[in-house]
Amino acid sequence: MGLLAPVWAGSAVEAATGDAAFVRGMLDAEAALTRAQAATGLAPASAAAAVTAAAAETGRYDVRDLALRARSGGNPVIPLVADLTAAVAARDPDSAPYVHRGATSQDIWDTALMLVAGRALAPVLADLDRAARALAETAAAHRDTPMAGRTLTQHAVPTTFGLKVAGWLTLVAGARDRLAAVRAALPAQLGGAAGTLAAFHAYGERPSTGGAVDGPSADGDVGDGDTRGVGRNHGNRDVGEEADIGKDTDVGEEADVGEDGDAGDVGVRLLGAFAAETGLAEPPLPWHTLRAPIADLAGGLAFTAGALGKVAADVLVLSRTEIGEVAEGVGGGSSAMPHKSNPVRAVLIAAAARQVPALAGVLFGSLAAEDERPAGAWHAEWQPLREVLRLTGGAAEAAAELAEGLRVRPERMRENLGLTNGLVAAERLTIVLAGVIGRDRAKQAVTRASRRVSEEGVPLAEAVAAEPDVAALLPRDHTTPAQDSSAQTGDTTARATADTAPGEDDAARAGTAPVQDSTAQARADATSAQDSSARVGVGAVRAGEGAALSWEELLRVADPAGYLGSAGALVDRALATASTERTS
Repeated sequence: MGLLAPVWAGSAVEAATGDAAFVRGMLDAEAALTRAQAATGLAPASAAAAVTAAAAETGRYDVRDLALRARSGGNPVIPLVADLTAAVAARDPDSAPYVHRGATSQDIWDTALMLVAGRALAPVLADLDRAARALAETAAAHRDTPMAGRTLTQHAVPTTFGLKVAGWLTLVAGARDRLAAVRAALPAQLGGAAGTLAAFHAYGERPSTGGAVDGPSADGDVGDGDTRGVGRNHGNRDVGEEADIGKDTDVGEEADVGEDGDAGDVGVRLLGAFAAETGLAEPPLPWHTLRAPIADLAGGLAFTAGALGKVAADVLVLSRTEIGEVAEGVGGGSSAMPHKSNPVRAVLIAAAARQVPALAGVLFGSLAAEDERPAGAWHAEWQPLREVLRLTGGAAEAAAELAEGLRVRPERMRENLGLTNGLVAAERLTIVLAGVIGRDRAKQAVTRASRRVSEEGVPLAEAVAAEPDVAALLPRDHTTPAQDSSAQTGDTTARATADTAPGEDDAARAGTAPVQDSTAQARADATSAQDSSARVGVGAVRAGEGAALSWEELLRVADPAGYLGSAGALVDRALATASTERTS
């Protein structure tokens, strides 16, 4: 019911991966198999119609009853085949022998698993696209918003919030593209008892007898004449709606099957027809113990969970009370503290990101499966795969909500940028002064000045100006004016100081406009003050013979907001890449 998993409780992916959805997947696989056999001449069209109709009567199949009966054979396909056979026999006794004919339980279950995964990934991809779109708008709006870059928990050098969000965007868009590719490649499964498709050859060689149910299973899943469970009342359960992953094919319609040279092989032709009927990809081989599709799916989901986890981790740090640079649009409350507004969506995403890798490890472990059909490795996949789908899907939905409602606080970013009294510009000062007094002397001077800043709380520019090697560059009659706090905190651009959230400022965010328009607007808003500060470099203070460094030039070099490097250009690059990927 999801009591222990609030990240996916009530989400679209929960319904898409419920027990009823797996029953729906098995029924769809069974119906597709009979239609494929009709399309390849292995079954009459009447049988395909009867099985398809009986599979559509979802109320006949009791999920709980199937689960309990699955214990005797180790998988739920066996009792489902018995019930489906009974349903077909009630409609058309002559069609009952064609239920599950030639297949093994793993054929049906693996195909159902791929159908469920494909259907579950549809809302996940939609949520990732929502998140990417919102992140692109935020990155464009804050292309030039300075903030402290943090490395190993400490302030390092300035960066921009736009660049940080562009990094999130790159991960989320990459996750979306990976999952889309995995979804498109999800294969049908059909191999028969040991992956040779031999039963279908045998059925194609023998004359059709019709009449009594003679045991539809190739591997004894139901058994000759076994009608256990036939005629039971299985209640009325909703097994879910069929999603768009399937491909509509008329009963008995000839499918496009096989490669040149394989078209004459009945098994290969049937494999292609079956894949076409399910809407899944046609595999080159049966993959009963070749679990690459499961590993690929696990890898894509694990990457997605980790990518979203990175976003959550940053939001959790930046939304701390003492930092306060971002906040979720609507925070979560506390049972004890009325004032709390917790970043709940980020918390849930982070929790999912910590669980998925371990579950994905189980799925990767199933690659080491023995023989032609595995004992235990196949069974071990089911629950972890469903949970990985659910956790990742729930995290994607939470990420979309987080990205769309994220509140950004540029004024707090500027305040925090000034907490070190300009130390975040120490690297730039060292580089610029090195061009005048040499690298070693410059580093020593800035190191001593930085120590004084930390101990005495004086601004970095003032401390550096007091260093003998630097003082010699300044005019003899210069005096150290009171440090302008706005210069040291990076307040050199005309930016709004009110909290902003996606959609609040249409001119800045262009919520309905293409990403390129938002980027152009953000670039136009960059001020000449920052541009002129960014141009101050070695050339501006190169002393040569008798040249002096003015106090104003020193302040510009020490201004954190002027040391943003290629941040804006990198944001533009990320936005252009994300836009191209969405339209391709």
